[in-house]
Amino acid sequence: MDTAIQILVSGLTLGAMYGVSTIGLSLVWGAMGMLNMAHGALLTIGGYASYAAVISLGLPMWVGLPAAMLVSFVAGMIIYFAIIRFMYHLEAFETNIIVVTIGLAIFLENAVLKIFGAYPFGQPFALEEGFYIGIVYVRYQTPLILAIAVILMLAIAWLLNKTRTGRAIRATAQGRVAAQLMGVNVGRIFAQVMALGGLVAGVSGVMISSITTLAPTMGYDPMLKAFIICVIAGLGNITGALYAAFILGIFEVSIQFFFGVRFGFPALLALVILALIWRPYGVFGRRVVTRA
Repeated sequence: MDTAIQILVSGLTLGAMYGVSTIGLSLVWGAMGMLNMAHGALLTIGGYASYAAVISLGLPMWVGLPAAMLVSFVAGMIIYFAIIRFMYHLEAFETNIIVVTIGLAIFLENAVLKIFGAYPFGQPFALEEGFYIGIVYVRYQTPLILAIAVILMLAIAWLLNKTRTGRAIRATAQGRVAAQLMGVNVGRIFAQVMALGGLVAGVSGVMISSITTLAPTMGYDPMLKAFIICVIAGLGNITGALYAAFILGIFEVSIQFFFGVRFGFPALLALVILALIWRPYGVFGRRVVTRA
């Protein structure tokens, strides 16, 4: 029972962090058909923004999360106005934007490296004390991460399903040309989606660095895991990605517990291969038929 509790707690925590990372990536892909390779860099920026607000500016710990959200929100907006708005109407946008955002990610990573250095820091937005469930020690940071993840997921679900902006985002995702014909300002929607994706990445950066450490390259692994989850769930399927994130979080923790930490990531890759053989369009995705 204690083993099951440990796996469940760790798996849900990992799944929550994966889920928040995946939301931003899946949202941008679903609305814009764009694979944002700078998503990990936005995650890193959010983590360091929280650190700078608390340590450098001397603000209270709880200000770290709003600071990360604000900075990463603005960063996502800047990326749209500086790069994407000049490219999204081009024929090869989906391919070109991958190359451009890879270069942007390298630039942002090196900018963080120059400003903060390569030495890893601890995230100040963290609760060090904890409690016991049986003989399993659980930090208060774990339920805090779960609570933040659930609130953020519910907020995005409400935004997409209950607001005018959300309906415009979903309309753009279903058909950009049709949305334009119905009076949707696609450029403005893209800017909002990039800003929202940045905000979510910033939250993810704070959550992940509160468990691990802050480092300029900290965004690589979460982005890779988020991409794996998106592929398994079906690219652009936000709800499916959330289910997949929690399932894969528990799966990875189970593999690590019984077989060793080094087998966690290979097991995820093997699961991706099996999932794509079974359903090439994603476990929660739908087959799309294109007629000439």
